[in-house]
Amino acid sequence: MERWIRAAKCSWRGLAAAWRTEAAFREEVVVLVLAFPAALLLSADPWRRAALIGATLLVMIVELVNTAIEKLCDRVTTEQDTQIGRVKDMGSAAVGLSILFAAALWSMALALALMGRR
Repeated sequence: MERWIRAAKCSWRGLAAAWRTEAAFREEVVVLVLAFPAALLLSADPWRRAALIGATLLVMIVELVNTAIEKLCDRVTTEQDTQIGRVKDMGSAAVGLSILFAAALWSMALALALMGRR
């Protein structure tokens, strides 16, 4: 149980640090807060609601991993390095793909809701 408490404290510190230092993360938190009522309005199906919220959370998860990679790379060197640049670009691509995935799910849910198939 003590290990879980320590892990929860580390997680909380990581979330707090991301909130303080990363504008993208703060924006994604706002999107998540808006996503909860939007999911309730767009679908009556609990699994579809969970998928919509899950896709939004996935974007935040990938953003946190990307931020960690970027911070680690910056700790290794602040000089221009093509390999580190490529690593950072791949992390950014992962965030971009997670956003496309979430946007696709939300678009499908919206289309179904507009067709009356909540």
